[in-house]
Amino acid sequence: MSEKNTITKTLTIGTRGSRLALWQANFAKAELEKIGIEANLQIIKTKGDKIQNLSFDKIEGKGFFTKELEDALLRGDIDFAVHSMKDLPTESPEGLVISAVSNRANPADWLLINKDKVDENGTLKLPENAIVGTSSARRKAQLSHFRNDLTLKDIRGNVPTRIRKLKEDGFDAIVLAAAGVSRLELDLSEFEVVQLDPREFVPAPAQGVLAYQACKSAVEIRRILKHLHHAEVSQATNVERKVMKLIGGGCHIPLGVYCKKDHGNNYHVWANYAKDADSPLKIARRSSSTFSNLAELIVEDLS
Repeated sequence: MSEKNTITKTLTIGTRGSRLALWQANFAKAELEKIGIEANLQIIKTKGDKIQNLSFDKIEGKGFFTKELEDALLRGDIDFAVHSMKDLPTESPEGLVISAVSNRANPADWLLINKDKVDENGTLKLPENAIVGTSSARRKAQLSHFRNDLTLKDIRGNVPTRIRKLKEDGFDAIVLAAAGVSRLELDLSEFEVVQLDPREFVPAPAQGVLAYQACKSAVEIRRILKHLHHAEVSQATNVERKVMKLIGGGCHIPLGVYCKKDHGNNYHVWANYAKDADSPLKIARRSSSTFSNLAELIVEDLS
């Protein structure tokens, strides 16, 4: 019997309950089914889901989209958890490990603009003093770098909710991750979509990647998850997340890092960082034939 199908029980996947989180968990479920493993989903509500009236930088603690899932893992309520990797702190709790990462969807951010507010001659196609919705300190810092006239307002909720708020709540534009919009196959025809270049408007570390987290002691589960693992993606996200770890402050600091390996096996890293959303943006760019020490060099450039 191959190691793919030594487990006969149905695995329980822990997930948040948003439409996007369920897409992600069902994607993992489908990937398991390809290797003969059955799975079901268990929805777990996190602190970040429950608190909707504060921007991310005002919610205390780290891992507020992940902690309850991790607690369920440690209790043995679920076999593994599916996370948006960009939401995961760089250190797993004692006893837990990231066992596999998915392929990478489009890592970029997209700017969605109400069509009656589009300025074809304006930077980012935004009119003067446009009201842009985002609760991300990283996005705020980069938007302010490109357009210091913008009014930036917090916006919370899942992806469809934020799109509804763009139409109804007085925003001229909002910023969303391309991966989430694409995975949900949302109709964006009523908006102007500005696809931001991830080498300039730099995404969050590991944006577009899913992480599969399990108990360190669950050797058989981890062996199964290795069949879903994309090693080259992991090499890139390791660089991105190491930059975040070395700078400190968790996954909601104003830091964008994007690492890409080219066909010649060279690594290219783009990083933007600000001490807070209102501070000047520092920019770093590096290329190397190895990922060794690459994160450290980027952090030096940003300091």
